[in-house]
Amino acid sequence: MTTRIAIDCMGGDHGPSVTVPAAIQFLAEHPSANLVLVGQDDVLRPLLGNHANDSRIRLVHASEIVGMDESPALALRNKKDSSMRIAINQVKEGLADACVSAGNTGALMAISRFVLKMLPGIDRPAICAPLPTVNGHTHMLDLGANVDCGPEHLLQFGIMGAMLVSAMEHKDQPTVGILNIGEEDIKGNEVVKAAAALLRASDLNFIGNVEGDGIYKGDADVIVCDGFVGNVALKTSEGLAQMLASSLRGEFKRNWLTRIAALIAISVLNNFKKRFDHRRYNGAILLGLKGVSVKSHGSADVLAFGNAISRAYDAAENRVLERITNRLAQMAPTQVVVVESV
Repeated sequence: MTTRIAIDCMGGDHGPSVTVPAAIQFLAEHPSANLVLVGQDDVLRPLLGNHANDSRIRLVHASEIVGMDESPALALRNKKDSSMRIAINQVKEGLADACVSAGNTGALMAISRFVLKMLPGIDRPAICAPLPTVNGHTHMLDLGANVDCGPEHLLQFGIMGAMLVSAMEHKDQPTVGILNIGEEDIKGNEVVKAAAALLRASDLNFIGNVEGDGIYKGDADVIVCDGFVGNVALKTSEGLAQMLASSLRGEFKRNWLTRIAALIAISVLNNFKKRFDHRRYNGAILLGLKGVSVKSHGSADVLAFGNAISRAYDAAENRVLERITNRLAQMAPTQVVVVESV
């Protein structure tokens, strides 16, 4: 069956100048996929060129654009014909299997939640994305959707993260850890300790507390935390990677001897850059919704945005939503704690 991805082409810092070339490149690499490109027709069509007649591309006009600094509430209330809203509507109406946007994170979260609704047994959506480790990668959530979380929310994040990894990486029992300031059970604030108790009592493969350095050691397949901690960890990681890359370039350009050393080490440096290039990990899935919605970095270039499209495609192909839904339905009522929205 053909997998269809709706793309908010107008969102992000660069808009169609990035999203359209990324879409064309994605189609070249995924011959079985179809794309729904949403945005201002008079802007998108010239950028597509001959690809405008490609049977695998469907253009959907949207007259409005959600600004990167726009209030999520105003975007939800006043911009019903925005490219972001129309792209999400494609999923709601069954015309696409997933959507991707590099636009305003708060607006994407608000509109996705309003249009797609929440899964039964899940109170809040969570942003989940992969992070590199010494032996591969781990998945971490929440990365910014929920600044304040209760223990029950963290349990729900663990369930969703485990099902995501199980579906996309074909692991029967992915390991789940909770981010904390120490490995001992007595460490952490009351919310984290209570969440650890809930995770330990569940049927997840819970391995206990994971310290900050454990994220990159690959201690767990899934790492759970609240959105405040997760976003700080994510942005710190990206900043550190950029600083290291910049520092290495500076050191190798210091004099003619270091330039020669750089030529000798060029293959090692390229492999290092590729492995820890944050663009390769672009594309965070908003878990907990009745549909697949993927958030790309707003500053994404063609490579990064293409990876976000691929992540949406993989999530749809591997039926992540179905796996999460089935797992929630199979769990005992006492294991799925529903709390009222705050």
